[in-house]
Amino acid sequence: MRAELRSLTKEVARLNSHNFIRMHNSLPKVLAFNFARGLVFGLGSVLGASLLLSILAWFLSQVEFLPIIGEWATQIAQQIEAAMEAN
Repeated sequence: MRAELRSLTKEVARLNSHNFIRMHNSLPKVLAFNFARGLVFGLGSVLGASLLLSILAWFLSQVEFLPIIGEWATQIAQQIEAAMEAN
Protein backbone atom coordinates (compact mmCIF):
# COMPACT_ATOMS: atom_id res chain seq x y z
CA MET A 1 0.00 0.00 0.00
CA ARG A 2 2.83 2.40 0.86
CA ALA A 3 4.60 1.64 -2.41
CA GLU A 4 1.43 2.42 -4.33
CA LEU A 5 0.98 5.65 -2.38
CA ARG A 6 4.59 6.69 -3.08
CA SER A 7 4.13 5.83 -6.75
CA LEU A 8 0.93 7.84 -6.88
CA THR A 9 2.59 10.78 -5.11
CA LYS A 10 5.49 10.68 -7.55
CA GLU A 11 3.12 10.59 -10.53
CA VAL A 12 1.09 13.55 -9.20
CA ALA A 13 4.32 15.51 -8.69
CA ARG A 14 5.38 14.69 -12.26
CA LEU A 15 2.02 15.83 -13.62
CA ASN A 16 2.14 19.05 -11.58
CA SER A 17 5.51 19.89 -13.08
CA HIS A 18 4.11 19.54 -16.60
CA ASN A 19 4.08 22.82 -18.57
CA PHE A 20 0.35 22.61 -19.33
CA ILE A 21 -0.55 22.32 -15.65
CA ARG A 22 1.90 25.05 -14.59
CA MET A 23 0.47 27.44 -17.18
CA HIS A 24 -3.13 26.78 -16.17
CA ASN A 25 -2.37 27.32 -12.49
CA SER A 26 -1.82 31.02 -13.17
CA LEU A 27 -4.81 33.13 -14.20
CA PRO A 28 -2.73 35.85 -15.94
CA LYS A 29 -0.95 33.19 -18.01
CA VAL A 30 -4.26 31.62 -19.01
CA LEU A 31 -5.71 34.99 -19.97
CA ALA A 32 -2.62 35.97 -21.97
CA PHE A 33 -2.55 32.62 -23.76
CA ASN A 34 -6.24 32.74 -24.67
CA PHE A 35 -5.96 36.38 -25.77
CA ALA A 36 -3.05 35.57 -28.08
CA ARG A 37 -4.88 32.50 -29.36
CA GLY A 38 -7.96 34.61 -30.12
CA LEU A 39 -5.88 37.22 -31.96
CA VAL A 40 -4.23 34.59 -34.12
CA PHE A 41 -7.55 32.88 -34.83
CA GLY A 42 -9.16 36.20 -35.79
CA LEU A 43 -6.27 37.18 -38.04
CA GLY A 44 -6.31 33.79 -39.74
CA SER A 45 -10.06 33.98 -40.26
CA VAL A 46 -9.84 37.45 -41.82
CA LEU A 47 -6.95 36.50 -44.09
CA GLY A 48 -8.62 33.26 -45.13
CA ALA A 49 -11.94 34.94 -45.87
CA SER A 50 -10.19 37.70 -47.83
CA LEU A 51 -8.31 35.18 -49.92
CA LEU A 52 -11.41 33.08 -50.53
CA LEU A 53 -13.56 36.07 -51.50
CA SER A 54 -10.89 37.50 -53.82
CA ILE A 55 -10.57 34.15 -55.59
CA LEU A 56 -14.36 33.91 -55.87
CA ALA A 57 -14.61 37.47 -57.24
CA TRP A 58 -11.86 36.78 -59.76
CA PHE A 59 -13.57 33.56 -60.86
CA LEU A 60 -16.93 35.29 -61.27
CA SER A 61 -15.32 38.09 -63.28
CA GLN A 62 -14.04 35.48 -65.74
CA VAL A 63 -17.48 34.00 -66.34
CA GLU A 64 -19.67 35.76 -68.90
CA PHE A 65 -23.12 34.95 -67.51
CA LEU A 66 -23.89 38.30 -65.88
CA PRO A 67 -25.76 39.73 -68.93
CA ILE A 68 -28.07 36.70 -68.79
CA ILE A 69 -28.87 37.42 -65.15
CA GLY A 70 -29.39 41.10 -65.96
CA GLU A 71 -31.90 40.30 -68.71
CA TRP A 72 -33.68 37.82 -66.44
CA ALA A 73 -33.92 40.40 -63.65
CA THR A 74 -35.29 42.97 -66.11
CA GLN A 75 -37.99 40.55 -67.25
CA ILE A 76 -38.97 39.82 -63.66
CA ALA A 77 -39.15 43.55 -62.87
CA GLN A 78 -41.34 44.16 -65.93
CA GLN A 79 -43.69 41.35 -64.94
CA ILE A 80 -43.97 42.72 -61.41
CA GLU A 81 -44.72 46.22 -62.73
CA ALA A 82 -47.33 44.84 -65.13
CA ALA A 83 -48.99 42.89 -62.33
CA MET A 84 -49.04 45.98 -60.10
CA GLU A 85 -50.59 48.13 -62.85
CA ALA A 86 -53.26 45.49 -63.48
CA ASN A 87 -54.33 45.59 -59.83
